Amino acid sequence: MIEYLQELSGEKIEPGRHCIGVGVGAMVFDADGRVFMARRGGGARNESGTWEFPGGEVNFGERLEDAIRRELQEEYGIEITISGCLGAFDHILPAERQHWVAVTFLARHTAGSPDIREPEKCSAIGWFDLNDMPEPLSQITSENAARYRNR
Repeated sequence: MIEYLQELSGEKIEPGRHCIGVGVGAMVFDADGRVFMARRGGGARNESGTWEFPGGEVNFGERLEDAIRRELQEEYGIEITISGCLGAFDHILPAERQHWVAVTFLARHTAGSPDIREPEKCSAIGWFDLNDMPEPLSQITSENAARYRNR
């Protein structure tokens, strides 16, 4: 769809900036109950330097659950089992002129030792206790954590 609109307009169309983008994320827990987090690098699309529950953009024709599995495999080399959906969130960033709708899943880490595979987008990773997460958090991660605690 984006490619079609670009053809018609002759301009590059960026999801989240020129049209509402659809993203997915996951709170991925290990066997000890810690959650996997990543710090957004300088090449991240938005909120550079903040810590997040990782995720990414949904491709046209891709199912939400397939998108989050793909993103975690591509960016960190890990596999997950999805256990539920935390919810859908408005991710509106006026200062960066972006608008996303993000679906966040709950998941368990099932395979792979996480490593940073896209260093331009991610500068650090780690497993953290929910009561001792690094700062600053991305907007969507802050909202995700609040909803998780209040459910």
